[in-house]
Amino acid sequence: MALAQVKVPRIGYLCTRTCGETYKQIPGADPLPLGLFTQALEALGYVDGRNIKFEYAAADQSDLEQVRRNVRDLVSRQVNVIFVTGDTATALAAREVTPTIPIVIAVSGDPVASGLVKSLARPSGNETGVNYLHEQLAGKSLELLKATVPPVTRFAVLIDPTDPSHARTFKELATVAESLGVFLRPVQARAPTNFQTAFSDMSRDRLGGLVVLAGAHHFIQRSRIAYLAVTHRVPSVSSFRPFAEVGGLLAYGANARELQGRAATFVDRILKGARPGDLPIEQPTTFEFVINLKTAKALGLAIPSSVLARADEVIQ
Repeated sequence: MALAQVKVPRIGYLCTRTCGETYKQIPGADPLPLGLFTQALEALGYVDGRNIKFEYAAADQSDLEQVRRNVRDLVSRQVNVIFVTGDTATALAAREVTPTIPIVIAVSGDPVASGLVKSLARPSGNETGVNYLHEQLAGKSLELLKATVPPVTRFAVLIDPTDPSHARTFKELATVAESLGVFLRPVQARAPTNFQTAFSDMSRDRLGGLVVLAGAHHFIQRSRIAYLAVTHRVPSVSSFRPFAEVGGLLAYGANARELQGRAATFVDRILKGARPGDLPIEQPTTFEFVINLKTAKALGLAIPSSVLARADEVIQ
């Protein structure tokens, strides 16, 4: 349906299990920061219920058939654009359902390596948007964690086996680990009930630090992961800022406010007639390093002054 035929454009919002009107319905799931995207749209003049209408669909991104059902539901609601946040597998599933409706992505994995787009400069097809560079930034996270706990030489990497980007990320981390002279062990955990076992294994194997790979499931369960890390006295780092905000020791990654704002501009341009395949995928230009000193105290850690000096924010 052409945009000109629709008085109020409909924005389909495909989220990670919880979003919009449904986010409180899933026990144990932390709500996602939808406000960043909606605030950015409002700054561009788009207000839900006034001159646009949001259509929400929340799915467990490990269940790609459920994702496809939700995308089909959004298509049936005659949305003009679909915004997908999460991992590249979700965006791929969305494209399988609708190769014509424009899809704006904000994904953690590498969109080219995953086959989501042909190139960053010219995506082609019906998808464009922003990439958080989580795969590329994981190595920097490990470096910062090592600098924070210099004596530690054995680190765990928390992996979601259903996220295809995690295998690629671990390979990159292994190269960084070799340069740092440290040992890495992948620890898999998918269901929330697996996390306790994963952390018990870390303690048993005397793994003294933890890199939490970015992904939809780990983001949703960030509070539980951060809590278990403190309980088992494992200094931890992840690529998303909210991890440090809920009790993780460190977070280093792209500025989410900047990227969600950029994603909103893609929606604006598409609603004004731009073709998504002609709009280059954008990558972050600013990054955040956050340290939670309250967590450091709980772990009995003294953060080196050289690390503190690099922080963009220190949570007291």
